[in-house]
Amino acid sequence: MRFTFPILTLCHGGAQRMLVELTNGLTARGHQVVILMPLGGDVSYEVHSTLLITDYTLLRESDFPVSDIIVSNFYTTVPVSQAASQNGKGIHIRLSLCYEPLFLPQNEVSFPSYHTTDKLIVLSQWQQELIELGHGISGSIVPVGISSSFQNMHIRHKLQEPLNITAILRKVENGFSWHREQDYLVKQIDIVKHNVPGVNINFISPPDEFYSSDSLQKMKASGKYRFFTPLNDDELCYHYNGADIFVSSSIFDTGSLPGLEAMRCGAALVSVYSGGNLEYARHEENCLLSYRYENRIAEDVIRLIQDPALRVRLASRGEADSRAWTWENSVRIMEQTALGFLTGNPINTPPKSALLQRLGGFRLRRK
Repeated sequence: MRFTFPILTLCHGGAQRMLVELTNGLTARGHQVVILMPLGGDVSYEVHSTLLITDYTLLRESDFPVSDIIVSNFYTTVPVSQAASQNGKGIHIRLSLCYEPLFLPQNEVSFPSYHTTDKLIVLSQWQQELIELGHGISGSIVPVGISSSFQNMHIRHKLQEPLNITAILRKVENGFSWHREQDYLVKQIDIVKHNVPGVNINFISPPDEFYSSDSLQKMKASGKYRFFTPLNDDELCYHYNGADIFVSSSIFDTGSLPGLEAMRCGAALVSVYSGGNLEYARHEENCLLSYRYENRIAEDVIRLIQDPALRVRLASRGEADSRAWTWENSVRIMEQTALGFLTGNPINTPPKSALLQRLGGFRLRRK
């Protein structure tokens, strides 16, 4: 199959990582994949597909090559992808890596963009149900994965360091990071440090974001925290492996990749419910999970500090559970789903909630 992926940027981030893994994987499976990118877009990952960078900062319909399938992935790429599709350049499938109306500006634009095509791919059942409730379209699920670069190196005992509490901090200046609840995260970790002074507090940040963020550099200058700025997956894997407890405070994620990667590297996970992380996170079984309103991150982290047996049990189970999540599986499902749309036989996993069953009944009555 011939694919065109209009992509605005491939900077460091979970959504961009999935785009790279899917496009690289489809290329490896013998498909012709073109990444169409506007002038000025960042490329922070190794790309194996054909990279076509235009001469303009905005994508135009005329920039699209003829293909079998056009995969848009952000609401601003939807209209131009639909225009290219209507001009015979491929069927238009929307890959929703995030549900933009709930946490990004211009929701008056992003919300109706979900009415452009009924060919939809989502990352989790939570996201599937959310979009079906709002728009009546049931997306096909293509799950996230974990790179083979991430593994448990079994080095924690060799580091001879105090217990390491680790989280990811992103740049807040000129960005959309409120859903990560980073102020709450830092306050909760400060509570941990106050009650257990001997632990190390570590934050991981993409280097381009850290060095352009006054707030992150100010935090590092305070001397209260260690900051790591991994340049690649090998370095990121090492820092995950240095974490005894990995903390995630994001309240809105369709997949929540870092927590899954940390589990794969042998860290015990303490997380806030974010929707998509229910695909892999199970409270008291492979992590400690709480709702944001419970304000329990510090309590859960301290619990794992004080109960090494529980920490080891959750980390071991989390690592074992994470093995089912591979990018090879994601690419295989993406390929099957795309072929299903192309042949008119879409693969779909119907949601099970009572409200959505009522919605399904409404559809049947209309027919």
